[in-house]
This record gives sequence, C-alpha cells and structure tokens, in this order.
Amino acid sequence: MKKTQRILAILGIVLLLGLYLSTLVFALLGKDFFPVFMASLFSSFVVPVLIWAYGFVYKLIKKRASSEAEETAS
Repeated sequence: MKKTQRILAILGIVLLLGLYLSTLVFALLGKDFFPVFMASLFSSFVVPVLIWAYGFVYKLIKKRASSEAEETAS
C-alpha cells in the first residue's frame, strides 16, 4: 500500500509540474494560444483541489470501513 501511495504521489507531482510548465509556455507564446493558456491555468487550480478531495474522501471511506469492521467483529 505504501509503495502504491508513493507512486501515485510522484505521478501527481509530475502532473502538476507539467501543468505549471505548460501554463508558463503558453503564456509566453502570445495571443494565438490564449484559449489553451486559459485551459492550462484553470487545470492548474482544479487538479490540485481534485487530488486533495479524492484523498480526503478516501480517508473518510477507509475510516468508516474500519469502524464498521470493528463493530461487526464485536
């Protein structure tokens, strides 16, 4: 489980770095790439929030499942 979390964390970091780099590149390219720049900028804000939300929901579900397992065992 720890190895899977570490791999997913590294993939998340690579994804975020790619988004930030693409935002910078599209900002420097000029007006022709404005729609792509805006999509990249939007993704730079939304993707970290989604990653956090998925992790939060996962922890809630895991905690609830472990408490239900303890109740049924007793």
